[in-house]
Amino acid sequence: MELLRFSAFWCGTILFGSILLEEAEASMMDIKRLCKFCDVKATSCIGKGSCKVECDRTAICPDHNEVCVTIWRQKDDNITFDTVCHNPAEQLYGLFLEDYNNSKCEMKEKKGMGSRFFICSCDDDECNENVIFSQDIYSQVVAVILVSLVPLLVLTVVIITSFYCYRVYRQRQAQSKCKKGPLLDYSEGRAIMINEEVSESSSTHANNLNHNNELLPIELDVMVGKGRFAEVHKAKLKQGSSVSEEQAFETVAVKIFPDEEYASWKNEKDIFSDADLRHENVLHFLTAEERKGQRQYWLITAYHPLGNLQEYLSHHIITWHDLWLLGSSLTRGVAHLHSDRTPCGRYKVPIAHRDIKSSNILVKKDLTCCLCDFGLALRLDNSLSVDELANSGQVGTARYMAPEVLESRINLENIESFKQADVYSMALVLWEIISRCSAIGEVKEYEPPFGNLREHPCVESMKDSVLRDKGRPEIPNSWTNHTGIQMVCASIEDCWDHDPEARLTAQCIAERFSEVEYLDKLSDCSDSEEKIPEEIIVVDEK
Repeated sequence: MELLRFSAFWCGTILFGSILLEEAEASMMDIKRLCKFCDVKATSCIGKGSCKVECDRTAICPDHNEVCVTIWRQKDDNITFDTVCHNPAEQLYGLFLEDYNNSKCEMKEKKGMGSRFFICSCDDDECNENVIFSQDIYSQVVAVILVSLVPLLVLTVVIITSFYCYRVYRQRQAQSKCKKGPLLDYSEGRAIMINEEVSESSSTHANNLNHNNELLPIELDVMVGKGRFAEVHKAKLKQGSSVSEEQAFETVAVKIFPDEEYASWKNEKDIFSDADLRHENVLHFLTAEERKGQRQYWLITAYHPLGNLQEYLSHHIITWHDLWLLGSSLTRGVAHLHSDRTPCGRYKVPIAHRDIKSSNILVKKDLTCCLCDFGLALRLDNSLSVDELANSGQVGTARYMAPEVLESRINLENIESFKQADVYSMALVLWEIISRCSAIGEVKEYEPPFGNLREHPCVESMKDSVLRDKGRPEIPNSWTNHTGIQMVCASIEDCWDHDPEARLTAQCIAERFSEVEYLDKLSDCSDSEEKIPEEIIVVDEK
Protein backbone atom coordinates (compact mmCIF):
# COMPACT_ATOMS: atom_id res chain seq x y z
CA MET A 1 0.00 0.00 0.00
CA GLU A 2 2.78 2.35 0.96
CA LEU A 3 4.62 1.45 -2.21
CA LEU A 4 1.60 2.38 -4.30
CA ARG A 5 1.34 5.73 -2.56
CA PHE A 6 5.05 6.45 -3.15
CA SER A 7 4.77 5.56 -6.83
CA ALA A 8 1.72 7.73 -7.28
CA PHE A 9 3.55 10.67 -5.64
CA TRP A 10 6.55 10.45 -8.00
CA CYS A 11 4.33 10.05 -11.04
CA GLY A 12 2.48 13.21 -10.10
CA THR A 13 5.71 15.09 -9.49
CA ILE A 14 7.14 14.08 -12.86
CA LEU A 15 3.93 15.04 -14.63
CA PHE A 16 3.84 18.39 -12.90
CA GLY A 17 7.49 19.04 -13.81
CA SER A 18 6.83 18.23 -17.45
CA ILE A 19 3.95 20.66 -17.49
CA LEU A 20 6.13 23.37 -15.96
CA LEU A 21 8.93 22.71 -18.49
CA GLU A 22 6.54 22.95 -21.41
CA GLU A 23 5.16 26.22 -20.11
CA ALA A 24 8.69 27.57 -19.66
CA GLU A 25 9.65 26.60 -23.21
CA ALA A 26 6.48 28.23 -24.56
CA SER A 27 7.27 31.33 -22.56
CA MET A 28 10.80 31.45 -24.00
CA MET A 29 9.45 31.11 -27.52
CA ASP A 30 7.22 34.14 -26.94
CA ILE A 31 9.90 36.53 -25.46
CA LYS A 32 9.37 40.25 -26.28
CA ARG A 33 12.01 42.86 -27.31
CA LEU A 34 12.96 45.77 -25.04
CA CYS A 35 13.40 49.01 -26.99
CA LYS A 36 13.75 52.70 -26.28
CA PHE A 37 10.32 54.12 -26.96
CA CYS A 38 9.88 57.89 -26.87
CA ASP A 39 8.06 58.54 -30.10
CA VAL A 40 9.11 61.99 -31.44
CA LYS A 41 11.48 63.97 -29.25
CA ALA A 42 13.78 66.94 -29.89
CA THR A 43 17.52 66.24 -29.93
CA SER A 44 20.86 68.02 -30.09
CA CYS A 45 22.40 65.33 -32.31
CA ILE A 46 23.64 66.99 -35.52
CA GLY A 47 23.58 63.82 -37.61
CA LYS A 48 27.29 63.02 -37.57
CA GLY A 49 29.38 60.40 -35.82
CA SER A 50 27.72 58.61 -32.88
CA CYS A 51 24.80 59.88 -30.81
CA LYS A 52 22.79 58.72 -27.79
CA VAL A 53 19.07 59.32 -28.05
CA GLU A 54 17.58 61.54 -25.37
CA CYS A 55 14.99 58.92 -24.33
CA ASP A 56 14.64 57.71 -20.72
CA ARG A 57 11.75 55.33 -21.40
CA THR A 58 12.08 51.62 -22.25
CA ALA A 59 9.12 49.61 -23.60
CA ILE A 60 8.38 45.95 -24.22
CA CYS A 61 7.50 45.50 -27.87
CA PRO A 62 3.92 44.13 -28.23
CA ASP A 63 4.93 41.56 -30.86
CA HIS A 64 7.86 39.17 -30.47
CA ASN A 65 8.72 39.80 -34.21
CA GLU A 66 9.27 43.50 -33.67
CA VAL A 67 12.73 45.09 -33.59
CA CYS A 68 14.05 48.40 -32.28
CA VAL A 69 14.01 51.41 -34.60
CA THR A 70 15.40 54.96 -34.35
CA ILE A 71 14.58 57.74 -36.83
CA TRP A 72 16.52 61.04 -37.04
CA ARG A 73 14.94 63.94 -38.93
CA GLN A 74 15.92 67.53 -39.64
CA LYS A 75 13.62 70.13 -41.13
CA ASP A 76 15.04 73.63 -41.11
CA ASP A 77 16.42 74.07 -37.57
CA ASN A 78 14.10 71.45 -36.05
CA ILE A 79 15.91 68.14 -35.27
CA THR A 80 14.12 65.16 -33.71
CA PHE A 81 14.62 61.50 -32.76
CA ASP A 82 11.83 58.97 -33.06
CA THR A 83 12.41 55.64 -31.16
CA VAL A 84 9.85 52.85 -31.67
CA CYS A 85 9.25 49.10 -32.00
CA HIS A 86 8.33 47.91 -35.46
CA ASN A 87 7.69 44.69 -37.40
CA PRO A 88 10.15 44.50 -40.33
CA ALA A 89 7.51 42.79 -42.44
CA GLU A 90 5.51 46.00 -42.51
CA GLN A 91 6.33 49.45 -43.92
CA LEU A 92 7.32 52.35 -41.71
CA TYR A 93 6.91 55.81 -43.29
CA GLY A 94 6.63 54.01 -46.61
CA LEU A 95 9.92 52.17 -46.10
CA PHE A 96 10.87 48.56 -45.34
CA LEU A 97 13.54 48.14 -42.69
CA GLU A 98 17.01 47.07 -43.80
CA ASP A 99 19.84 45.47 -41.81
CA TYR A 100 17.60 44.95 -38.74
CA ASN A 101 19.47 41.74 -37.77
CA ASN A 102 22.37 43.82 -36.50
CA SER A 103 23.23 44.35 -32.87
CA LYS A 104 24.07 48.02 -33.59
CA CYS A 105 21.79 50.71 -34.92
CA GLU A 106 23.62 52.12 -37.99
CA MET A 107 21.90 55.10 -39.56
CA LYS A 108 21.17 55.14 -43.30
CA GLU A 109 20.04 58.29 -45.09
CA LYS A 110 16.84 58.12 -47.15
CA LYS A 111 16.08 60.66 -49.87
CA GLY A 112 12.70 62.05 -50.87
CA MET A 113 11.22 62.13 -47.38
CA GLY A 114 10.51 65.87 -47.36
CA SER A 115 13.35 66.53 -44.94
CA ARG A 116 16.77 65.22 -44.06
CA PHE A 117 15.91 61.69 -42.91
CA PHE A 118 18.03 58.90 -41.35
CA ILE A 119 16.76 55.52 -40.06
CA CYS A 120 18.34 52.50 -38.34
CA SER A 121 17.05 49.19 -36.90
CA CYS A 122 18.52 46.38 -34.75
CA ASP A 123 17.33 43.31 -32.80
CA ASP A 124 19.11 43.56 -29.40
CA ASP A 125 17.48 44.96 -26.30
CA GLU A 126 17.64 48.76 -26.25
CA CYS A 127 20.03 48.66 -29.17
CA ASN A 128 18.36 51.76 -30.62
CA GLU A 129 19.64 53.93 -27.77
CA ASN A 130 23.06 54.46 -29.33
CA VAL A 131 23.05 55.24 -33.05
CA ILE A 132 25.90 55.50 -35.54
CA PHE A 133 25.71 57.72 -38.57
CA SER A 134 27.65 55.42 -40.85
CA GLN A 135 28.45 58.02 -43.51
CA ASP A 136 31.43 56.89 -45.56
CA ILE A 137 33.61 59.96 -45.30
CA TYR A 138 36.12 58.60 -47.77
CA SER A 139 33.39 57.94 -50.33
CA GLN A 140 32.01 61.41 -49.79
CA VAL A 141 35.43 62.99 -50.28
CA VAL A 142 36.01 60.95 -53.42
CA ALA A 143 32.58 61.93 -54.71
CA VAL A 144 33.26 65.62 -54.05
CA ILE A 145 36.66 65.39 -55.73
CA LEU A 146 35.20 63.65 -58.74
CA VAL A 147 32.38 66.16 -59.03
CA SER A 148 34.93 68.98 -58.79
CA LEU A 149 37.42 67.46 -61.22
CA VAL A 150 35.04 66.39 -63.97
CA PRO A 151 34.35 69.98 -65.18
CA LEU A 152 38.06 70.76 -64.97
CA LEU A 153 38.94 67.65 -66.94
CA VAL A 154 36.36 68.52 -69.58
CA LEU A 155 37.67 72.10 -69.74
CA THR A 156 41.25 70.84 -70.00
CA VAL A 157 40.35 68.54 -72.86
CA VAL A 158 38.57 71.40 -74.64
CA ILE A 159 41.55 73.76 -74.14
CA ILE A 160 44.08 71.16 -75.31
CA THR A 161 41.94 70.31 -78.33
CA SER A 162 41.49 73.99 -79.19
CA PHE A 163 45.20 74.65 -78.78
CA TYR A 164 46.07 71.69 -80.96
CA CYS A 165 43.66 72.84 -83.68
CA TYR A 166 45.09 76.36 -83.44
CA ARG A 167 48.67 75.07 -83.76
CA VAL A 168 47.72 72.95 -86.79
CA TYR A 169 46.00 75.97 -88.34
CA ARG A 170 49.02 78.23 -87.73
CA GLN A 171 51.44 75.62 -89.05
CA ARG A 172 49.40 75.28 -92.22
CA GLN A 173 49.36 79.05 -92.57
CA ALA A 174 53.12 79.16 -92.07
CA GLN A 175 53.66 76.41 -94.62
CA SER A 176 51.45 78.30 -97.05
CA LYS A 177 53.51 81.45 -96.52
CA CYS A 178 56.71 79.48 -97.04
CA LYS A 179 55.44 78.14 -100.35
CA LYS A 180 54.37 81.59 -101.51
CA GLY A 181 57.38 83.48 -100.14
CA PRO A 182 60.14 84.97 -102.31
CA LEU A 183 63.06 82.85 -103.34
CA LEU A 184 66.56 83.56 -102.13
CA ASP A 185 69.84 83.18 -103.92
CA TYR A 186 73.18 83.37 -102.16
CA SER A 187 76.47 84.53 -103.60
CA GLU A 188 79.54 84.58 -101.36
CA GLY A 189 77.43 85.19 -98.26
CA ARG A 190 75.29 87.89 -99.86
CA ALA A 191 71.51 87.49 -99.98
CA ILE A 192 69.54 88.82 -102.96
CA MET A 193 65.86 89.20 -102.09
CA ILE A 194 63.04 89.61 -104.57
CA ASN A 195 60.40 91.96 -103.07
CA GLU A 196 57.67 94.38 -103.93
CA GLU A 197 60.06 97.35 -104.08
CA VAL A 198 62.49 95.88 -106.61
CA SER A 199 61.35 93.92 -109.66
CA GLU A 200 62.37 90.35 -110.38
CA SER A 201 64.35 91.38 -113.45
CA SER A 202 66.55 93.95 -111.73
CA SER A 203 67.03 91.69 -108.69
CA THR A 204 68.13 88.85 -110.95
CA HIS A 205 70.50 91.27 -112.64
CA ALA A 206 71.89 92.30 -109.25
CA ASN A 207 72.32 88.65 -108.32
CA ASN A 208 74.22 87.84 -111.51
CA LEU A 209 76.55 90.79 -111.02
CA ASN A 210 77.22 89.75 -107.42
CA HIS A 211 77.96 86.21 -108.51
CA ASN A 212 80.66 87.62 -110.81
CA ASN A 213 81.96 89.89 -108.03
CA GLU A 214 80.91 92.93 -110.05
CA LEU A 215 79.55 96.10 -108.50
CA LEU A 216 75.96 96.98 -109.23
CA PRO A 217 75.35 99.77 -111.78
CA ILE A 218 73.95 102.29 -109.31
CA GLU A 219 73.54 106.01 -109.72
CA LEU A 220 73.27 107.90 -106.43
CA ASP A 221 70.57 110.54 -106.10
CA VAL A 222 69.81 112.73 -103.06
CA MET A 223 70.84 111.98 -99.48
CA VAL A 224 67.72 111.14 -97.49
CA GLY A 225 69.25 110.44 -94.08
CA LYS A 226 72.40 110.78 -92.02
CA GLY A 227 73.22 108.82 -88.90
CA ARG A 228 76.10 108.23 -86.53
CA PHE A 229 77.83 105.71 -88.77
CA ALA A 230 76.55 106.23 -92.30
CA GLU A 231 74.60 108.26 -94.82
CA VAL A 232 71.52 106.99 -96.66
CA HIS A 233 71.03 107.92 -100.32
CA LYS A 234 68.19 107.45 -102.69
CA ALA A 235 69.63 105.79 -105.79
CA LYS A 236 68.76 104.37 -109.19
CA LEU A 237 69.55 100.78 -110.12
CA LYS A 238 70.20 100.39 -113.84
CA GLN A 239 68.62 97.41 -115.56
CA GLY A 240 71.21 97.15 -118.35
CA SER A 241 74.95 97.54 -118.66
CA SER A 242 74.85 99.96 -121.57
CA VAL A 243 73.76 103.57 -121.21
CA SER A 244 71.05 104.82 -123.53
CA GLU A 245 68.22 107.33 -123.51
CA GLU A 246 65.69 104.52 -123.15
CA GLN A 247 67.47 102.89 -120.22
CA ALA A 248 65.14 102.18 -117.29
CA PHE A 249 65.94 102.67 -113.61
CA GLU A 250 64.57 101.35 -110.36
CA THR A 251 64.80 103.13 -107.04
CA VAL A 252 66.80 101.63 -104.19
CA ALA A 253 68.31 102.91 -100.95
CA VAL A 254 72.08 102.89 -100.47
CA LYS A 255 73.56 103.16 -97.00
CA ILE A 256 77.15 104.34 -97.32
CA PHE A 257 79.70 103.71 -94.55
CA PRO A 258 83.08 105.46 -94.59
CA ASP A 259 86.23 103.37 -94.37
CA GLU A 260 86.61 103.92 -90.60
CA GLU A 261 83.13 102.46 -89.94
CA TYR A 262 83.94 99.08 -91.51
CA ALA A 263 83.05 97.21 -88.27
CA SER A 264 79.56 98.71 -88.20
CA TRP A 265 79.04 97.91 -91.90
CA LYS A 266 80.22 94.34 -91.43
CA ASN A 267 77.93 93.78 -88.43
CA GLU A 268 74.88 95.04 -90.31
CA LYS A 269 75.87 93.09 -93.43
CA ASP A 270 76.19 89.89 -91.41
CA ILE A 271 72.78 90.45 -89.83
CA PHE A 272 71.13 91.17 -93.20
CA SER A 273 72.86 88.23 -94.90
CA ASP A 274 71.04 85.77 -92.66
CA ALA A 275 68.28 84.43 -94.89
CA ASP A 276 66.11 83.78 -91.82
CA LEU A 277 65.88 87.53 -91.20
CA ARG A 278 63.50 87.77 -94.16
CA HIS A 279 60.17 89.19 -93.06
CA GLU A 280 57.63 91.68 -94.40
CA ASN A 281 58.27 93.95 -91.41
CA VAL A 282 62.05 93.96 -91.73
CA LEU A 283 63.73 96.14 -94.37
CA HIS A 284 64.30 94.11 -97.55
CA PHE A 285 67.99 93.65 -98.25
CA LEU A 286 69.54 93.38 -101.71
CA THR A 287 73.28 93.15 -101.30
CA ALA A 288 76.41 94.58 -99.67
CA GLU A 289 79.37 95.95 -101.58
CA GLU A 290 82.94 96.97 -100.82
CA ARG A 291 83.68 100.09 -102.86
CA LYS A 292 87.39 100.07 -102.17
CA GLY A 293 88.18 102.59 -104.86
CA GLN A 294 86.00 105.10 -103.02
CA ARG A 295 87.08 103.82 -99.57
CA GLN A 296 83.42 103.15 -98.83
CA TYR A 297 81.19 100.21 -97.85
CA TRP A 298 77.64 100.02 -99.17
CA LEU A 299 74.43 98.32 -98.09
CA ILE A 300 71.77 98.29 -100.80
CA THR A 301 68.15 97.82 -99.72
CA ALA A 302 64.59 98.56 -100.76
CA TYR A 303 63.61 102.21 -100.81
CA HIS A 304 60.51 103.49 -98.97
CA PRO A 305 59.54 107.01 -100.06
CA LEU A 306 57.41 107.73 -96.96
CA GLY A 307 60.57 107.82 -94.88
CA ASN A 308 60.94 106.92 -91.24
CA LEU A 309 58.19 106.74 -88.64
CA GLN A 310 59.39 109.77 -86.70
CA GLU A 311 59.12 112.02 -89.73
CA TYR A 312 55.82 110.49 -90.78
CA LEU A 313 54.26 111.11 -87.36
CA SER A 314 55.66 114.65 -87.31
CA HIS A 315 53.69 115.51 -90.44
CA HIS A 316 50.59 113.31 -90.23
CA ILE A 317 47.65 112.84 -87.91
CA ILE A 318 46.65 109.20 -88.20
CA THR A 319 43.37 107.33 -87.72
CA TRP A 320 42.73 104.36 -85.44
CA HIS A 321 43.06 102.04 -88.43
CA ASP A 322 46.40 103.64 -89.35
CA LEU A 323 47.51 103.20 -85.75
CA TRP A 324 46.55 99.52 -85.89
CA LEU A 325 48.51 99.01 -89.12
CA LEU A 326 51.63 100.76 -87.82
CA GLY A 327 51.53 99.23 -84.32
CA SER A 328 50.69 95.66 -85.30
CA SER A 329 53.34 95.57 -88.05
CA LEU A 330 55.96 97.01 -85.70
CA THR A 331 55.29 94.39 -83.04
CA ARG A 332 55.31 91.60 -85.62
CA GLY A 333 58.68 92.77 -86.89
CA VAL A 334 60.21 92.86 -83.41
CA ALA A 335 58.62 89.50 -82.57
CA HIS A 336 60.22 88.01 -85.68
CA LEU A 337 63.65 89.33 -84.69
CA HIS A 338 63.31 87.87 -81.20
CA SER A 339 61.87 84.54 -82.29
CA ASP A 340 63.98 81.41 -82.53
CA ARG A 341 61.75 80.08 -85.33
CA THR A 342 61.01 81.28 -88.84
CA PRO A 343 57.39 81.51 -90.04
CA CYS A 344 58.00 78.08 -91.59
CA GLY A 345 58.99 76.61 -88.22
CA ARG A 346 62.70 76.30 -88.99
CA TYR A 347 65.19 77.20 -86.27
CA LYS A 348 66.81 80.65 -86.50
CA VAL A 349 69.12 82.65 -84.28
CA PRO A 350 67.18 85.33 -82.33
CA ILE A 351 68.33 88.91 -82.84
CA ALA A 352 68.21 91.86 -80.46
CA HIS A 353 67.97 95.16 -82.36
CA ARG A 354 69.28 97.27 -79.44
CA ASP A 355 68.40 100.61 -81.05
CA ILE A 356 64.65 100.54 -81.63
CA LYS A 357 63.29 104.06 -82.08
CA SER A 358 60.91 105.80 -84.45
CA SER A 359 63.74 107.05 -86.70
CA ASN A 360 64.95 103.45 -87.19
CA ILE A 361 61.54 102.29 -88.42
CA LEU A 362 60.48 102.91 -92.02
CA VAL A 363 56.88 103.42 -93.18
CA LYS A 364 55.85 101.45 -96.28
CA LYS A 365 53.25 102.59 -98.79
CA ASP A 366 50.57 100.41 -97.17
CA LEU A 367 51.23 102.15 -93.81
CA THR A 368 52.94 99.15 -92.27
CA CYS A 369 56.33 99.38 -90.61
CA CYS A 370 59.63 97.71 -91.32
CA LEU A 371 62.66 97.75 -89.04
CA CYS A 372 65.96 99.05 -90.33
CA ASP A 373 69.44 100.07 -89.11
CA PHE A 374 70.92 96.90 -87.66
CA GLY A 375 74.36 98.39 -87.01
CA LEU A 376 74.06 97.73 -83.26
CA ALA A 377 72.07 94.50 -83.53
CA LEU A 378 73.26 91.41 -81.69
CA ARG A 379 72.75 87.81 -82.74
CA LEU A 380 71.70 86.00 -79.55
CA ASP A 381 73.59 82.80 -80.26
CA ASN A 382 73.60 80.37 -77.34
CA SER A 383 77.32 79.87 -77.92
CA LEU A 384 78.09 83.46 -76.85
CA SER A 385 79.86 83.67 -73.51
CA VAL A 386 79.06 86.16 -70.76
CA ASP A 387 82.32 87.97 -71.54
CA GLU A 388 81.39 88.30 -75.21
CA LEU A 389 77.98 89.69 -74.27
CA ALA A 390 79.59 92.07 -71.78
CA ASN A 391 81.92 93.39 -74.48
CA SER A 392 78.91 94.38 -76.57
CA GLY A 393 78.75 97.51 -74.42
CA GLN A 394 76.07 100.03 -73.49
CA VAL A 395 74.56 100.82 -76.87
CA GLY A 396 71.48 102.50 -78.25
CA THR A 397 69.91 105.94 -78.12
CA ALA A 398 69.70 107.38 -74.59
CA ARG A 399 66.08 108.56 -74.96
CA TYR A 400 64.92 105.01 -75.72
CA MET A 401 67.24 103.07 -73.38
CA ALA A 402 65.64 100.67 -70.90
CA PRO A 403 66.36 101.28 -67.19
CA GLU A 404 68.70 98.30 -66.95
CA VAL A 405 70.66 99.50 -69.99
CA LEU A 406 70.99 103.00 -68.52
CA GLU A 407 72.34 101.42 -65.32
CA SER A 408 74.56 98.98 -67.23
CA ARG A 409 73.06 96.16 -65.17
CA ILE A 410 71.55 94.02 -67.92
CA ASN A 411 71.52 90.33 -67.00
CA LEU A 412 74.24 88.89 -69.23
CA GLU A 413 73.50 85.33 -68.19
CA ASN A 414 70.06 85.43 -69.82
CA ILE A 415 69.79 86.38 -73.49
CA GLU A 416 66.09 87.17 -72.95
CA SER A 417 67.27 90.33 -71.15
CA PHE A 418 68.39 91.84 -74.46
CA LYS A 419 64.98 91.15 -75.98
CA GLN A 420 63.18 92.78 -73.06
CA ALA A 421 65.30 95.90 -73.47
CA ASP A 422 63.99 96.05 -77.06
CA VAL A 423 60.44 95.66 -75.75
CA TYR A 424 60.88 98.73 -73.52
CA SER A 425 62.02 100.78 -76.52
CA MET A 426 59.15 99.45 -78.62
CA ALA A 427 56.68 100.61 -75.97
CA LEU A 428 57.97 104.18 -76.30
CA VAL A 429 57.50 104.03 -80.07
CA LEU A 430 53.92 102.75 -79.63
CA TRP A 431 53.31 105.72 -77.32
CA GLU A 432 54.54 108.05 -80.08
CA ILE A 433 52.13 106.47 -82.56
CA ILE A 434 49.14 106.85 -80.21
CA SER A 435 50.01 110.49 -79.48
CA ARG A 436 49.30 111.35 -83.12
CA CYS A 437 46.02 109.42 -83.47
CA SER A 438 42.77 111.31 -83.97
CA ALA A 439 40.91 108.70 -81.88
CA ILE A 440 42.36 110.13 -78.64
CA GLY A 441 40.58 113.46 -79.11
CA GLU A 442 42.74 116.56 -79.26
CA VAL A 443 46.04 115.77 -81.00
CA LYS A 444 49.05 117.89 -80.08
CA GLU A 445 52.14 118.57 -82.16
CA TYR A 446 54.48 115.60 -82.46
CA GLU A 447 56.75 115.18 -79.49
CA PRO A 448 59.19 112.32 -78.83
CA PRO A 449 59.06 110.34 -75.57
CA PHE A 450 60.31 112.41 -72.63
CA GLY A 451 59.76 115.50 -74.75
CA ASN A 452 60.40 117.72 -71.74
CA LEU A 453 64.11 116.91 -72.06
CA ARG A 454 66.44 118.52 -74.57
CA GLU A 455 66.60 117.36 -78.17
CA HIS A 456 69.36 114.79 -77.65
CA PRO A 457 69.41 113.95 -73.93
CA CYS A 458 72.51 112.27 -72.56
CA VAL A 459 72.58 109.05 -70.54
CA GLU A 460 72.88 110.91 -67.23
CA SER A 461 69.79 113.02 -67.97
CA MET A 462 67.82 109.89 -68.81
CA LYS A 463 69.03 108.21 -65.62
CA ASP A 464 67.58 111.09 -63.59
CA SER A 465 64.24 110.89 -65.38
CA VAL A 466 63.82 107.11 -65.74
CA LEU A 467 65.70 105.72 -62.73
CA ARG A 468 65.57 108.40 -60.07
CA ASP A 469 62.11 109.82 -60.85
CA LYS A 470 60.64 106.54 -62.27
CA GLY A 471 59.31 108.70 -65.09
CA ARG A 472 57.45 107.47 -68.16
CA PRO A 473 55.63 109.39 -70.92
CA GLU A 474 52.16 110.52 -69.83
CA ILE A 475 49.09 108.51 -70.83
CA PRO A 476 46.12 110.92 -70.37
CA ASN A 477 42.74 109.52 -69.31
CA SER A 478 41.24 110.64 -72.62
CA TRP A 479 43.37 108.05 -74.43
CA THR A 480 41.54 105.19 -72.74
CA ASN A 481 38.09 106.24 -73.99
CA HIS A 482 38.72 104.24 -77.15
CA THR A 483 38.55 100.46 -76.70
CA GLY A 484 41.40 99.63 -79.06
CA ILE A 485 43.71 102.35 -77.76
CA GLN A 486 42.88 101.32 -74.19
CA MET A 487 44.29 97.86 -74.99
CA VAL A 488 47.42 99.34 -76.56
CA CYS A 489 47.97 101.66 -73.57
CA ALA A 490 47.62 98.74 -71.13
CA SER A 491 50.15 96.80 -73.19
CA ILE A 492 52.54 99.78 -73.25
CA GLU A 493 52.47 100.00 -69.46
CA ASP A 494 53.23 96.28 -69.26
CA CYS A 495 56.14 96.74 -71.68
CA TRP A 496 57.92 99.63 -69.99
CA ASP A 497 57.82 98.11 -66.51
CA HIS A 498 60.99 98.82 -64.52
CA ASP A 499 61.53 95.09 -64.00
CA PRO A 500 62.58 93.45 -67.32
CA GLU A 501 61.15 90.09 -66.29
CA ALA A 502 57.72 91.67 -65.70
CA ARG A 503 57.50 92.98 -69.27
CA LEU A 504 55.43 91.29 -71.94
CA THR A 505 57.14 89.78 -74.96
CA ALA A 506 56.90 91.28 -78.42
CA GLN A 507 55.04 88.16 -79.56
CA CYS A 508 52.42 88.68 -76.85
CA ILE A 509 51.83 92.29 -77.95
CA ALA A 510 51.60 91.20 -81.58
CA GLU A 511 48.93 88.67 -80.63
CA ARG A 512 47.01 91.34 -78.70
CA PHE A 513 46.97 93.55 -81.79
CA SER A 514 45.66 90.67 -83.86
CA GLU A 515 42.72 90.31 -81.46
CA VAL A 516 41.67 93.95 -81.61
CA GLU A 517 38.66 94.49 -83.85
CA TYR A 518 38.58 97.30 -86.29
CA LEU A 519 36.33 100.11 -85.06
CA ASP A 520 33.85 101.12 -87.75
CA LYS A 521 32.95 104.36 -85.97
CA LEU A 522 36.31 105.78 -87.03
CA SER A 523 36.05 104.66 -90.66
CA ASP A 524 35.09 108.17 -91.76
CA CYS A 525 38.60 109.27 -90.82
CA SER A 526 40.36 106.72 -93.00
CA ASP A 527 42.68 109.21 -94.75
CA SER A 528 45.56 110.71 -92.83
CA GLU A 529 45.93 114.49 -92.82
CA GLU A 530 49.09 115.21 -94.76
CA LYS A 531 51.25 118.25 -94.23
CA ILE A 532 54.29 117.40 -96.39
CA PRO A 533 54.96 115.78 -99.79
CA GLU A 534 55.08 111.98 -100.11
CA GLU A 535 58.90 111.85 -100.23
CA ILE A 536 60.45 113.26 -97.09
CA ILE A 537 63.96 113.82 -95.87
CA VAL A 538 64.94 111.31 -93.17
CA VAL A 539 67.03 112.70 -90.34
CA ASP A 540 68.38 110.16 -87.85
CA GLU A 541 68.27 111.21 -84.19
CA LYS A 542 71.64 109.63 -83.58
